[in-house]
Amino acid sequence: MTDQATHAWTGEVAAQRDGFTLLPEVEAVRDAGETRRVATPFGHEATMVSRYADVRELHGDPERFRLDGVPAPPALVAAGRDTAEFRRRQAGNLLGQEPPDHTRLRRMLTGEFTVKRMKRLVPRVEEIVTEHLDAMEKAGPPAELVADFALPVPSMVICELLGVPYEDRGEFTERSARQLDSTIEPRERMRLADASREYMSDLVARHREAPGDDLLGMLIREHTGDTTGDVTDDELIGIGNLLLVAGHETTSNMLSLGTLALLEHPDQLARVRDDPSAVDGAVEELLRRLTVVHGSFPRAVVADTTLGGHPVAAGELVIASLVAANHDPEVVEHAEELDISRPPSPHLAFGHGIHHCLGAPLARIEMRVAFPALLQRFPGLRLAGEPEFRHRTLIYGLHRLPLAW
Repeated sequence: MTDQATHAWTGEVAAQRDGFTLLPEVEAVRDAGETRRVATPFGHEATMVSRYADVRELHGDPERFRLDGVPAPPALVAAGRDTAEFRRRQAGNLLGQEPPDHTRLRRMLTGEFTVKRMKRLVPRVEEIVTEHLDAMEKAGPPAELVADFALPVPSMVICELLGVPYEDRGEFTERSARQLDSTIEPRERMRLADASREYMSDLVARHREAPGDDLLGMLIREHTGDTTGDVTDDELIGIGNLLLVAGHETTSNMLSLGTLALLEHPDQLARVRDDPSAVDGAVEELLRRLTVVHGSFPRAVVADTTLGGHPVAAGELVIASLVAANHDPEVVEHAEELDISRPPSPHLAFGHGIHHCLGAPLARIEMRVAFPALLQRFPGLRLAGEPEFRHRTLIYGLHRLPLAW
């Protein structure tokens, strides 16, 4: 058994694959319809489900399985944070809330992330992509795709949308990458979280003085004041931090991993490069196949019930393996293979239910623009060294992807 395989059940819910390959131990549990007790990266013990149907059931029923019933992670308690403080710091974080607060906050944001609204951003996304490809071409090969393209493109997009100064990107991208590292010690994780809150708190204060046309400015202009139901400063901080991290980390890793996956399948790469009609299907297949968010946040069982035919007790925590579910052979034939021509499946890369990723339309637009633009600019694109995978991290991806053309 490899080191990573050992981690699958001993504390690394994040370590469920080797390269692009799902670990055999994870596959076996899913295919047998079993569950496993796991330790999350934050120190909770939870029951993990991995079949597609079970994951949809878990995510689709906030009445039985609630994010806001999860106590403070033991690692944070040991570091000096109690559950009350944990709850306060969850304000605005839609991934830790349930109705009615989740409903209230999501309603404020949904209009800004509709497919129609996101399509208005296409020209600006195209400009940003072109600027970075121009810089890569001018510098000449070799290039490092993560640093030169995959990370800065979605970072600039989310900065402009949210109202974050782009010159701060070095600080927040490094900090978020460390926060997502599942090996970080609890006190260091707490320090990083404090730094993120302090940064966003200062930014919210500046936006209050002069609200702009960005997302933070909109929330302050339209949803703050003295009326019941308005967004609080803690919620603004939580919303800002969630969107800033999710808005660049997920798409960045999809762009780098997706490029590597296509390089391993030259015929499919050629279709994405040369056939505009193939791009949308390719993006959906890459989302399913790569599933950069390994697993969901734990949910608390409200009352004794069953999940996937297995009894779960009130107070127990349950977590889902999204990557295993997206490779479920009961849903997708030959799921371990990349096939951009397969009919799109209702994958779970963006989650499911009321917590389905708010930014999914934006992520899709960025990928639909970036992949063909990169491949068309550099038709001879090839590896110029060994890719460096991000193992043991809550969002899968690459540290480095050296390329030439």
